[in-house]
Formats: sequence, C-alpha cells, structure tokens
Amino acid sequence: MNISTATIGYPRIGKSREVKKALESFWRNKITAESLLQTVKEVEEASWKTQAEAGIDRIGIGDATLYDRMLDWAVRLGLIPQRFQAFTGLERYFAMARGKEGTPALEMTKWFDTNYHYLVPEINSDITPKADFTGFIDIVKRGQAILGNKAVPIIIGSVTLLRLSRLEQVELGEFLNLLLPLYRSLLTELKALGIEEVQLHEPALVLGDAPSLKEHFQTVYTELATVGIDINLVTYFDDLGESYSWVRELPVAAISLDFTRGNNLDLIKQHGFPEDKRLGVGIVDGRNIWQIRTDKVLPLLSEIKTLTSNISLQPSASLQFVPYDATKEKQLPEQLRNVLSFAEQKLQEVRFLARTLSGDNPQIEQELTEDLINANWEAFYQFNPANDAVKAKVDNLSPQDFQRSLSYSLRIAKQIPLPPLPTTTIGSFPQTQEVRKLRLQFKKGNITESEYQQAIAAEIAKCIKIQEEIGLDVLVHGEFERTDMVEYFGQQLAGFAFTEHGWVQSYGSRYVRPPIIYGDVVRTAPMTLREYKIAQALTTKPVKGMLTGPVTILNWSFPRNDLSRRDQAFQIALALRSEVADLEQAGARIIQVDEPALREGLPLKLERWSDYLSWAVDAFRLATASVAPETQIHTHMCYCEFGDIIKDIERLDADVISIENSRSNNRTLQEVTEGGYSHQIGNGVYDIHSPVVPTTEQLVSQLKAGIANLPLQQIWVNPDCGLKTRCWEEVVPALKNMVEAAKELRDELKS
Repeated sequence: MNISTATIGYPRIGKSREVKKALESFWRNKITAESLLQTVKEVEEASWKTQAEAGIDRIGIGDATLYDRMLDWAVRLGLIPQRFQAFTGLERYFAMARGKEGTPALEMTKWFDTNYHYLVPEINSDITPKADFTGFIDIVKRGQAILGNKAVPIIIGSVTLLRLSRLEQVELGEFLNLLLPLYRSLLTELKALGIEEVQLHEPALVLGDAPSLKEHFQTVYTELATVGIDINLVTYFDDLGESYSWVRELPVAAISLDFTRGNNLDLIKQHGFPEDKRLGVGIVDGRNIWQIRTDKVLPLLSEIKTLTSNISLQPSASLQFVPYDATKEKQLPEQLRNVLSFAEQKLQEVRFLARTLSGDNPQIEQELTEDLINANWEAFYQFNPANDAVKAKVDNLSPQDFQRSLSYSLRIAKQIPLPPLPTTTIGSFPQTQEVRKLRLQFKKGNITESEYQQAIAAEIAKCIKIQEEIGLDVLVHGEFERTDMVEYFGQQLAGFAFTEHGWVQSYGSRYVRPPIIYGDVVRTAPMTLREYKIAQALTTKPVKGMLTGPVTILNWSFPRNDLSRRDQAFQIALALRSEVADLEQAGARIIQVDEPALREGLPLKLERWSDYLSWAVDAFRLATASVAPETQIHTHMCYCEFGDIIKDIERLDADVISIENSRSNNRTLQEVTEGGYSHQIGNGVYDIHSPVVPTTEQLVSQLKAGIANLPLQQIWVNPDCGLKTRCWEEVVPALKNMVEAAKELRDELKS
C-alpha cells in the first residue's frame, strides 16, 4: 500500500521568536531590511531541515511571512489599493499591514475559526492584478536546494483568496478571470524549475457557502490542470459537506481533508474516493497540543485504509497554530509534558502512524511506539484525577444562575451617571521595556514579591494620573501585571498549565502563549482585587474591574479533548463569577468581562451555530449575571462580522459592548446597529494596531458616523482595542485627541 507523509505548513516565528525580534528592531530602525529578511530565511530553512530530518516525504514550503500570508499573496498579485500606490517595497508592505501617517491599514479579521488574524485584501474596479512572483520563486529555489524533490510549494488558492477579500464594485467571477492567467503563469514557472507538485490551499471549501462557488472552482482547476503539474487541493478546519461530491471530481492529483473536525469520513463512505487521486489524511490535530490517542486514531486510519489505497498522512492543518517543541518545557510536570505534542512531536506522530499503517517496525529506539503512547496517557490520568465537586457544580446549575435580576431597560437608570459620549479605554496600557523587565526580575527571583507589588502599584499610580490629566471619564488600572489577557487568569486558576516557549502567532509580531487546560478549573484566590483597590483608591472617577471572559479564555487556550467545550466554559465561568462578586463587594460599579473571541469560536457551518452560541452566551451570563442592577457590565469584542449574530450578542445582556471598528470604515458599527442592537456601544474610534496618532478632526468624523447610526445615549468613546502594544508617546496624544473630539461634539450637541 502506498502510504506517504506530508506537511501543509509549519511555525514561522522562530524557536526563540527571532522573527518578532527582527521585525520590531526593523520598525525601530535598529536593523536593516537585509538583516530582517536574512532572519526570516534562517528561520524558514531551519524549519525545512527539521521536517526533512523527521522523515517527511512532502514538505510544504513558501508559507513563511514577514507579517501575513494573505497580505503576501495580495502583494504578489498586485492587489494594491490606491492609497498605498505611492509607497514601494517594504514601506508599502508594512503600510498595508500597519498603516502609515494619513494612510489606514487594511482591515484585519480572524482566519476562519482560529485566533490567527489575517489582513483582508481590498479589491475594487480600479485594481488590475499584475503578478510579481520573484520573491516566491526565490523561496522555492532555496527550498529545492535544501530539500530536493521533497519541496512542495504552498499557494493560497485563487477562489479562497477572493472569497476572503473585500470586493467592492466587482464580481468574484469577473475578477477570478483576471487572476487565473497569473496563477497559470506561476504554475508554469514552477514546473519549469522541476517542481513536481504544488499545494493549492482552498479552505473556503469548508465554508457553508462553498456550494455557491462550485462553478468558480471547476473553472479554475480545469484550467490549471492543463499546466501539467500535480496539484494537491488542500482543505482544513472542517469537512466539505455537500460540496464533497463535486470536489472529488476536480482534475487534481490529490485532495487533502481534515479528519480531526467535521465528518469527512462519512462523506467518503457515502460517495467514495477517486482511485486516480491521493487522499491527504489530516489525522494529527494541527490545532491542539495533545498527543494522539492510539485507541481513537488507529481504528479510524484502518477504516480509511479500506476506502482508498493511495494515502498521505499529515497534520490536519498548518502547524503554525502550535508551538515548536514540547521537550523544551522543562518546568512542566513530566506526566503532563509527555502527553503534549507540539510541531516537532506532531511530525513524529505522522511518521509513527505511517509506519504503523504500513506494518513497519520502529527503526530508531527513540521513535514513538503504541506502547509508549499508551503508557504516557496512563501516567497522566493517575497524575490528574477528576474534581468531582466542580463537575457537580456544573451539573446542578439552574436557570436563575444565568439571569440578571432586572432587565436592561430597568437597570440602566440605576447605574453610574456619566456625561454624553463617555470616554474610556479597553483596559491595557503600554507594556514598556521597564514593565517587562520588572516581571522578568520577579519571575527569576531577583526581587521579592513585596518589591514587585510595590513597583506594579507605582505603575498603576502613574497610569491613573495620566488618565486623569487626559480627562477620561472611566479609568482602568493599566494591567501592568499581566503578560497576556488569558495567560494571566489561567496562571491563577487550578487546571491550567503554562509553557515557557509555547509561542504562537496571533498577527504580525504579536505572539501569545496559550494556556493549556489539562484539568478541572477552580479559582483558589482573588485574581484582580488587589490591583483594582489600588487604582480606585487613587481617584474619585470610576475604575473598571477588568476580567477576560470564559469563552475567550477557552478559545484562546489549548482546551482538553476529553471534556466538552461547554463544560470547560462553564467551569471557567463559575471561577470568574466568584471574582466578579469580589470586585463588586470591593466597590466596583463597572466591571468589564472581555469576550473578543466569542465569534471566532463559531463553527464554520451555519447549521452548527445554535448549539455553540447557546452555551457560549450562557457561559458569559453565568460569569456576570449575579451582580446587582447598579453594577454595569461591559464587554469587548475584536474584529469580526457581528451582523449575523447580533441577537446572540444582545443576549449576553451586557450593558455596554465596545467593538473594534476603525479599520472597517464603520461597517462593523453599521452591522451592529442595523441588527437593532439596543444596549450601549463603545465605537472603536481609532486603530491601535497602527502607530499612527489620529487627529482630533479624524476622531470627530468617526464619532459623527456613530451618532448617525445610534442614539446619543447608546454611544461610548474608546480606542478599538487595548493599548499594551503601543508606546506612551503614541497613546497619550491619541487619547488626548479622542477626549477632545468627544468634548467638541458634546459642545455641538448643547448648542
């Protein structure tokens, strides 16, 4: 039987975050462009060698990026909006990614249902695509030099690229006709280099509207097949649904499917799999960090083996969603570390499964075996017994646990009085080098806990003073004690574990270390009370209590795979409910429970939405519903499409929701308001992902757009996200201009 192995993407940030350090040094003019590009090359080539040494037969190349792959392909295809035409080279690239003075960046949103953000290409009738594949061809040549015929270029498919773009005054099919010759030209050039196969990534095929794209896919792949180079049509994140029956007939050499999510196995059983194609079996979960369980995976593979004879085993998705190497986590208990699987371990699992399915014995003593995997899991379960008390709490919840005592319309008049267009921020303030150094000194034991707390208190005091001088109406303590909005809470909850080197990319140079939920979740002590009390004692203005919501903590962690996501969310919500009660008792009149990841957890197919939204909304309500009517509950949500779940967002029953809106040209705000949202909304008036300081005039214009869409009493004024990634030199003038804009409009409204 023909069983090979493959990868369809790999981490690209560097084992020691080399790309982040190089990017940020370049932006600060500390290194040259040549030095930045050299760092990316070194990280990329090291990853290729790791995959080759693991014995992988087909290694995906070309997925490394300076910022984002969708941006890369937009640039390669000449999809450059007019406002960026005055720039060239890296200046243009980073202007599109981050914005530049007077030039807003491309919109950013979530990549399917992951926590990775991509930059949304803008395509209108003024754009005529023009290809420049020089840089990509150079990558392929380097890949060939290192990997030989194992090198398989990764290309974002044309239909997916357009499906995920913002199309203005142009039809997808019409523009696809302009792109298709460029894709054909690229494949022709790759074939001339001796490349035998390419991966065309088309994850749009798993979306619910994929059937409407059928003719486009058929046109594209019929045309590209004439080039004469083998195409692996790669899909992931879900099954193909009703599209499977026609996707299987496309003229490609291989089809890669995700067998860790959705029901692709049932589709193959129902429709069969073509004998003339290779099946890419995405069997190792590329989005979670648990070692495979042989009692689940091997029977599944045995069944697939009876359905087709030409199989390639691979991760279910790019390994960019997991860290590099679990063996580096020396601070974790051995029993836990041994059941973790990061990118390098997943390569070993792919090899193990291919070897096992072929009936081969291990050739190297250190290689995985079924006995070793089973022993690892047995040791873990002995180390991590279930908490029956937590399970009982979840099982015994009643409807009253999810319900505020008064409706929004009745409680809003009881809440803290504020001026029209009240101003605030989302929560975090700049994480300066001094603040990061302070946390590192404490972590290393170079300063005592008392010294650390005194230093954090001093940072809070400075932050409160700055906010009062700026004139904000509702203040925050700044979150200087928090490395990450999820990590911070997980570190204080039983059932979570944390890595030292487990970084994954969120966007650009923004990396996070997702916590690992490995056991039942319990709050053992207050988590934010001390910092809140310090801040509130320094001012007569209200200070928000700041928490991360249960669904976001779940979605931005690596969850357990032996307990439902609903039950994990409810466990976290119960822990937060206790924290909310403590903040309220300490005098907090406003408590913000952020849920930026609520929508990204939506299943990719509409028919699965209601179940997720039911328990996700309930988890938020469980965390917040116990407060008195006088206590105002805020939440915050990141870039996403709100319109199609606006009724569910309203069902959260938060008094105020703040949204990221500035990059969408108020489209996000319009989606919310057109949906009839009746609670208060913080209109994100400027883009914190850009270093550009907005002018007062720009902010007045943005606020007027809000007033045009909403009654005045519903509107709050805030940046579109937290400010931790910005520097004080950007934050202070931006917030001053924001407050001034709000005051100008208040004066206009009075007159």
